[in-house]
Amino acid sequence: MGLRFRPVETAFYDQFSESAQHLLVGTGLLAESLDGTADLADVAARMREAEHAADETTHAIIRRVNQTFVTPFDREDIYALASGLDDVMDCMDEVVDMLMLYEVKAMPTELLTDQVDVLQRCAEITAAAMPNLRSMQSLDEYWIEINRLENVGDRNHRRILAHLFSGEYKAMEVLKLKDIVEGLEAAIDAFERVANTVEQIAVKES
Repeated sequence: MGLRFRPVETAFYDQFSESAQHLLVGTGLLAESLDGTADLADVAARMREAEHAADETTHAIIRRVNQTFVTPFDREDIYALASGLDDVMDCMDEVVDMLMLYEVKAMPTELLTDQVDVLQRCAEITAAAMPNLRSMQSLDEYWIEINRLENVGDRNHRRILAHLFSGEYKAMEVLKLKDIVEGLEAAIDAFERVANTVEQIAVKES
């Protein structure tokens, strides 16, 4: 019976878990930014710090890939997963920055909060799923739920756009809000790309 060599470099799993933890911080700050009493400049500054920390984790993963002879799974998939997690954080950072810079006067807070709730749920189950990359167990439940949440986000997105174009808002406010709404949608889509990458990894490793 032939022996199958298994890589001993397991730090990637911890780094992916760390990267997902940054997303929990990011969604929390995003939710805080929609609080009417929030100091948006302060929230945006803390989001920039969180985004910088997420970047550092991503760079650490890339450095480890470049320095490791045998990786736990394909290098291309490691790059894709690290980049995908980072993309989510970038999208959320952009939304918070727009909320601060645009100074929107009339905000459909309840509708936007629905999307942030979706993002928070995505972050929670992504953070819970990353440690399972070690065993490749129970990951199908993760990507199925992310895909379901992405569908919820799509429905929310259409509802928000319909509200924006109802005539209730001035044209300039509509333009500002549409950018913010599209940013939230982009963040949810980025979570789905992460889930798709995890599914691809799991299929290859099964």
